[in-house]
Amino acid sequence: MRKSLLKTKSLALLVFTIMVISSAQAKVISEERSLYRNILVEEQGDLRCLKFSVKRKTSSQSCINMASPDTLVFDYTKYMMAALVFHPNPKRVLIIGLGGGTLSNTLAQMYPGIVIDNVEIDPAVIKVARKYFDFKESEQVKSYPQDGRIFIKRALRKEQQYDVVILDAFNGEYIPEHLLTKEFLQETQGVLSENGVLVANTFSSSKLYDHETATYHAVFGSFYEIEKGFKRGNRVIVATNNNKSRDVSKAIEQLKGSLRPYGVDINTVLALMELNDDVDEDVRVLTDQYSPANLL
Repeated sequence: MRKSLLKTKSLALLVFTIMVISSAQAKVISEERSLYRNILVEEQGDLRCLKFSVKRKTSSQSCINMASPDTLVFDYTKYMMAALVFHPNPKRVLIIGLGGGTLSNTLAQMYPGIVIDNVEIDPAVIKVARKYFDFKESEQVKSYPQDGRIFIKRALRKEQQYDVVILDAFNGEYIPEHLLTKEFLQETQGVLSENGVLVANTFSSSKLYDHETATYHAVFGSFYEIEKGFKRGNRVIVATNNNKSRDVSKAIEQLKGSLRPYGVDINTVLALMELNDDVDEDVRVLTDQYSPANLL
């Protein structure tokens, strides 16, 4: 009798748990198909997320907290703000990979009058960002449905320069191989202003890791990185256009207040940042002729 009662209680607890889990599951509020991927917009409580359905999984690309839309949700977006320490008052920013447009919105709010060019290869992503993530555009903030490398090549020809370049073309499974090579990073370096900063969202759990490190070293020399702060295999790389030492104390003080409304503690971010100056001469640099991203 006692065993039967315990069994009944266990079954009731299991059913209750399943009901709670089911009620907490994300609700799909939009599905978009494009030439590149399936795009989902899901809601769970106050959290709304843009997801890409790729071959092996569905990966979150961008999320906003509907109750506090200015707060940056993902750690990597918070960590990318480390670039501002080296250029605290950017006038022109280039973002490769739009997602929900949260980085663009944050920078536009922080720096009224800033010029931001958002480059996203998939027009469907731009459409979803506008409709569901309040991606804001203006005369100063524009989006371009274009391949990031093509955009940078054209910017080079026009002699356009940017104070900050953000590379966020990471879809959760891979970064397009033509955005990983030495030639691409040299082209990107060419559009950076004299004290410009490149910040990239990349990975730490791939065989490409050492090759990517060697490639950044080949173009920028030493660079900064954040990877210990991630629960999963991300890495944020921060590379400056010149390696001269800079007094960043004033910038840190300025950013303490200006980043607080977005949920970013710049001191916490900087505590995670490390200098990568370890060059391994035996690791091959990725080039346009050698970039086996699909194999590594």
